[in-house]
Amino acid sequence: MIRLHWPDAIGLLGVVLILLAYFLLQAERLRGNALPYQLLNALGAVLVMVSLLYAFNLSAFLMELAWLLVSIYGIARNR
Repeated sequence: MIRLHWPDAIGLLGVVLILLAYFLLQAERLRGNALPYQLLNALGAVLVMVSLLYAFNLSAFLMELAWLLVSIYGIARNR
C-alpha cells in the first residue's frame, strides 16, 4: 500500500490539473486562451510549487513558477 504525505498528494493533484488542461486543449474541448484552461494551469502550478516547499528542487520550482507566470499573463491579457 502506498502512503502519500499531504505535500505529495497536493503535488500530484497539481500535475493532474496541468495534464488535464493539456489533454482538454488537445481534444479541442478548451481553447488555449480560455479562462478555464489558464486557471487549471495556474492552480496546477501553485499546487506543485506547494509540494516543492517540502521537498525542494530548484529546477522544478523555477519551471512551475514560469508556468504560473505565463498563466497569469494569459489571464490578464484576455481580460
